[in-house]
Amino acid sequence: MNFQNILLIGGSGFVGTHVAEHLVELGLSVRVPSRRRERARHLLPLPTVEVVEADVLDPATLSGLCAGMDAVINLAGILHSASGDPYGPQFRAVHDELPKRIVAACRNRGIRRLLHMSALGAAADAPSEYLRSKAAGEAEVLAAKNEIAVTVFRPSVIFGPEDDFLNQFAMMQRFLPFLLLPCPQARLQPVYVGDVARVLVEALDRVDAEGMRYDIAGPEVFTLTELVQYAGVKCGHPRPIFGLADGLAYLQALAMEFMPGKKLLSRDNLRSMQVDSISSTPLPFGIAATALEVIAPAYLSGVTPRVRYMTLRGRAGR
Repeated sequence: MNFQNILLIGGSGFVGTHVAEHLVELGLSVRVPSRRRERARHLLPLPTVEVVEADVLDPATLSGLCAGMDAVINLAGILHSASGDPYGPQFRAVHDELPKRIVAACRNRGIRRLLHMSALGAAADAPSEYLRSKAAGEAEVLAAKNEIAVTVFRPSVIFGPEDDFLNQFAMMQRFLPFLLLPCPQARLQPVYVGDVARVLVEALDRVDAEGMRYDIAGPEVFTLTELVQYAGVKCGHPRPIFGLADGLAYLQALAMEFMPGKKLLSRDNLRSMQVDSISSTPLPFGIAATALEVIAPAYLSGVTPRVRYMTLRGRAGR
């Protein structure tokens, strides 16, 4: 491996945790910045991971984090933002300005390798602010490909034991008598988080991946309804699912935007789901995509600690 010291931005999250574990298995040193060190405490037992409490949105802090690094992997992403044109301020900060600053920091620090996570369906003319802002970040990274060895990845929805996707639908069906589902015919191609991590880590040292943009999707296409039904069956609590017409889905999303606590749905999320998150290309580097049915049944059945914890929290009203 030509790159020994890796700055992993977004490393404390769902995908980042799996990427960090793969990097550690290779004996690489991994620096993971986090606004709150507590959020990355699960990474502390990994022997070659350094968790640094830092705000990567601050240019000076970001430059300091890049000192001594050989490569940067940027997994930072958010699902919600205040609205704006062409996208809101939070989307601008994380999806557009941060990649631009990462490219600048790589130039200034002489870092030769940059991997960047975007999203399937990202485009400048996409219907949602999320996808438009992701496209802007892609453009910033790919514009530097003549100076820095960059690679962009565009995943569909990502599943795995700690996901907030299938687990969320399973938990809802444990406690609700039925589900009102927006965009029931939206098409998705879920990809296993372990495969995503393998693709990123494999790309790190590959010359043929430099300057490339890869779609990352699983082996099967599902409608959103099919995935919600699957989660219900596998968790043992299948519920009736009623697909909402566009107008009712809009009202549901609008109401959820004003609910306290974690935001489950926004109007911009609805606009993102208007774009099919699918790809006809296989995973790169000869990696075989793992089917949903191989991984999901175990954790949706409640046998994993995370799902048991979520169930107990729900019963406690928290």
